[in-house]
Amino acid sequence: MPNRVQAKAALDAVIKKSRVHLYKPIQIAEILYRDRVFQDIDLLELEDYRTKSKRWRDDVCQVLLGRVCTSSAKFQDDLFNETAIPPVLINELGKENRRTNGGVEAYIYSRFTNKHGQLASALDYCLNSTKETFSVKQFIDSFWSEPGLKRSLDKIYEIVVYALFSTLVDALNLQVEISVDEANFDILAEFSDFAKMVMCLDFSNPSYIQDAKVYRVGVTNAADRGLDMYSNWGPAIQIKHLSLDVELAKNIVDSVSSDKVVIVCKDAERDVIVSLLTQIGWRNHIQSIVTESNLICWYEKALRGKYAEQIGDELIIRLCGEIAEEFPSVDTIPDIIKNRHYEKVETDDFWKAVE
Repeated sequence: MPNRVQAKAALDAVIKKSRVHLYKPIQIAEILYRDRVFQDIDLLELEDYRTKSKRWRDDVCQVLLGRVCTSSAKFQDDLFNETAIPPVLINELGKENRRTNGGVEAYIYSRFTNKHGQLASALDYCLNSTKETFSVKQFIDSFWSEPGLKRSLDKIYEIVVYALFSTLVDALNLQVEISVDEANFDILAEFSDFAKMVMCLDFSNPSYIQDAKVYRVGVTNAADRGLDMYSNWGPAIQIKHLSLDVELAKNIVDSVSSDKVVIVCKDAERDVIVSLLTQIGWRNHIQSIVTESNLICWYEKALRGKYAEQIGDELIIRLCGEIAEEFPSVDTIPDIIKNRHYEKVETDDFWKAVE
C-alpha cells in the first residue's frame, strides 16, 4: 500500500523536473483544493478530474503567471502516469491535505514561490545591467548554480541566442530576395493567384525583397526537442543546452524539416553532436555549430566592441524584453490564492517546504 512518504517523493520529483512555471504541480494543488473544499471528486477515479483539472490549473495560472499551459494533451496527461503521480498517490496526498487543512496545497505553492524567488534574483542581474556591465557568461552560469532553475536553462539559452541573432540581423539590414526566372513565366501565369497570395510575386513584380528576420517558435513542451528558432532566409536553429544522445539526435532530425540547421550548444558537446549526427547520416544538414564560446565572444563585441554604441543598448533592451515575456513577474500573490490563506496553515515538519 502506498503511503505519504511515497506520495511526497513522487510530488517532489515532479516539482524538481518542472520548469519555473510549475504547471503540473499547480494542477495537483488544484485537484487537492477541489477535493478538500468542494468534496465532489473521488481521487481514485482519474476521470473525475483528468480533464477538469486542466481548467482549474489554467484558471490559477492565468492570474498567477499571465499564461496557461500550451503543451500537448499527451504531455499534460503524463502527470498521471505510474512513473509520475498516479491516482493512488494523489489519493494519499489528498488524505494528507485534508489532515493538514490544505498543508499539501500550501507546500506546493511555497515551492512555487521559492523557485520564483531564485528566478527573480537571476533575472534582476540582467534587467539591472547595462551594455558596459552585462556578462552573458555570468548570466547563464547563475542558472546553473541554482538547482531550482536548471530546468529553465533551455529557455534562457533560447533568449540569449535570439536576442543576439535578431539584433545583429537587424543591425546588418539584411534583406532576402526571391524571384522567378523568365524561363518559368508560363508556370507563374498558371499559378498566378498562388504566386501573388503566397509569394507576393506576379508578372509586374517577378521578384520580391523583404527584411531578413529570425523568429522564436515559442513555448514548447519539456521534452527538449523540436525547432527553437527559424529564419526567413533558410536555416532552422536548434538550441541544445543538455547532453545529446542518439535518441535526442534522432528527435532533432525527425522534428526539424530543414536541410540547413544551425545548432547552438555548449563547447564540450560540439564534437559529440557532430559524431552523433554523422552516425545517423545527418551531418550534411548541419550548416554550422555555434558554441557558448562563440556566443560569449559575439556578446562581448556587441556590448563593448567597435560598434557597441550602435548595437549594445538594443541588444540589452531586446534581451530584457524577451525575459519579461518568457518569465512574467510574480511580485504579488493574486486573490485567487491569497483568499485561501495558506499562510495560516499550520503544517508539521513533514510538509515544510525546503528548496
